[in-house]
Amino acid sequence: MINRTVVGAHYGLKDWIAQRATAIIMAVYSVLIGMVLLAVRPGTFEAWQGVFANGLIKFLTFLFFVSLFYHAWIGVRDIWMDYVKPTGLRLTLHVLTATVLVGYTAWAAAILWRL
Repeated sequence: MINRTVVGAHYGLKDWIAQRATAIIMAVYSVLIGMVLLAVRPGTFEAWQGVFANGLIKFLTFLFFVSLFYHAWIGVRDIWMDYVKPTGLRLTLHVLTATVLVGYTAWAAAILWRL
């Protein structure tokens, strides 16, 4: 009988799809915001504020950041799972990474909606 060690939660296909979906969201946002900025050509701080005062732009920008942070979470989590063998250290790195990314998400919301 062969003893097999099961490591990780086997997210596999779900995470592969999630990374592709978040990459598509980020790419589409980048093209759209690029088009908006080319059309408006904000040259002053007030003009930049005007671009991001629009509720739809705020929402799309927040969606971009949530996608970016989730995309980063999947990638960094996989690095920790693949290369950090001590379980305690790996768990600590997971918690620190998740905490930082959630903090960044809250920071993005605070900036966009002046919370």
